[in-house]
Amino acid sequence: MKRRRFIQQTSIASSVIGLGSLGLVKAMNSDKNFDKHITILHTNDVHSHLESFPSNHSKFANRGGAARRKYYFDQVKAENQNTLILDAGDSFQGTPFFNFYGGELEFKVMSKLGYHASTVGNHEFDNGIDNIAAQLEHANFDMLSANYNFKNTLLDGLVKPHQIFEIDNVKIGVFGLGIQLEGLVSKGLYKETEYLDPVEIAQDQVKFLKKQEECDLVICLSHLGYSYKNEKIDDLKLAEKTSGIDLIVGGHTHTFLEKPTIVKNVEDKNVLVNQVGWAGVNVGRIDFFLNQSKENNSEANLIRV
Repeated sequence: MKRRRFIQQTSIASSVIGLGSLGLVKAMNSDKNFDKHITILHTNDVHSHLESFPSNHSKFANRGGAARRKYYFDQVKAENQNTLILDAGDSFQGTPFFNFYGGELEFKVMSKLGYHASTVGNHEFDNGIDNIAAQLEHANFDMLSANYNFKNTLLDGLVKPHQIFEIDNVKIGVFGLGIQLEGLVSKGLYKETEYLDPVEIAQDQVKFLKKQEECDLVICLSHLGYSYKNEKIDDLKLAEKTSGIDLIVGGHTHTFLEKPTIVKNVEDKNVLVNQVGWAGVNVGRIDFFLNQSKENNSEANLIRV
């Protein structure tokens, strides 16, 4: 029997939550004409900022920190248990926590906060690829990267190209993409890691996740960067050049977006692209409301409301 499919009826309740003044979480949508409600929470480029910024910080006074994130995550999960927590890479490097512990604390804290998946950022390689493998022992979440071929490294088998999460009978396929390491990271740090074309790999992932596995939503965790003026691949170009991706959760460029950017893909369908700065001072929140499709329609339209 062919499984029931869902289409997005409405989406995007709230896109960015600043962690400077946490308040009670309220229902995002009063329209009850939907069958499923999936909440996506996401971060990027936290860079070892496990503590809040000090009160005298010029820009982010008292903001960020793992404790504040945990408090907010718990509020959201109490409101909607159908919540997926994702990260777009560069959880390493930026404070003495990384200098002393090499990433162990970052992965332990992310596990305690309930992250489901992350992708590999370039700063994950700062202590070498073998260190990533060692620290993954402390990660109770999936590390995803589809366009880094780790076949001849210690990460072979430890990093997956994708993961499928089934929440309230909604299948969500998540895959990861990383930036080209050559010229950015010393060869000795990433060793035999092979960089594969993100656009081609993304389409391969979508074909598998949406066509073969019949995922209702497909999310890309990207550490490519939001936008470049040259031809270098970025999240906006990725969205334009592909089809089947519903949401790109981005990182690397530390871009602060007040709301997701909507990009038309090659099939003229909407793709959401979001990024929430750096250091954990913001959390992105996107709510998908889905209805059953009597016609088993595998396509989805996204509308920000």
